[in-house]
Amino acid sequence: MKGKFITFEGPDGSGKGTIIKYVKKFLEKNKIDYILTREPGGIEISEEIREIILNKKHLNMDERTEALLYAAARRQHLIEIVMPALAKGKIVICDRFVDSSLAYQGFARGIGIDEVLKINQFAIDKLMPDLTLFLNVRPEVGLERINKSKVRKKDRLDLESIDFHKKVYEGYNKVLERYPNRITSIDAEQSIKKVSDQSIDVIKTFLDQE
Repeated sequence: MKGKFITFEGPDGSGKGTIIKYVKKFLEKNKIDYILTREPGGIEISEEIREIILNKKHLNMDERTEALLYAAARRQHLIEIVMPALAKGKIVICDRFVDSSLAYQGFARGIGIDEVLKINQFAIDKLMPDLTLFLNVRPEVGLERINKSKVRKKDRLDLESIDFHKKVYEGYNKVLERYPNRITSIDAEQSIKKVSDQSIDVIKTFLDQE
């Protein structure tokens, strides 16, 4: 039996990491075989690419270089982690996937959503998530959370202007319009309990239908 690929998306400060921890508890409680991973990263090569992309020293990185690095990290991550897990019938929970590239590099960087999708089609070889949860939070709220956080280290993207983050948010909304049957939007400005409960309900409903 083929597994299911579930991704979490959202602007910076949307709380993906926190909500995924609650999803993890739900999966373990219900004895559902899963793996938890992230992008860019998850395995050694992709984590090293992540360090290059997010390093605050690399402020002069070209937007196309950025897009290509994300796609390269994505490909290696798929080959080493995601595809083998799906082949074993596992549920794969991934913090970010191709939709991030469409919103950040495609729209916010101005490369074009279709252009970035083409780059990534070469990397993902038609593999798209079965379900995506978009944690919907306004950029002002997300950045305020980041600034208040005592544990999160700011990376290169966190240092971008509010205008950039507004474009990311707009880009995500365009991605939602493109994939309405796959992506479920959840109001992430609610309490953590409400967001986690709604996220788990969406995943539970999805898995029960399969």
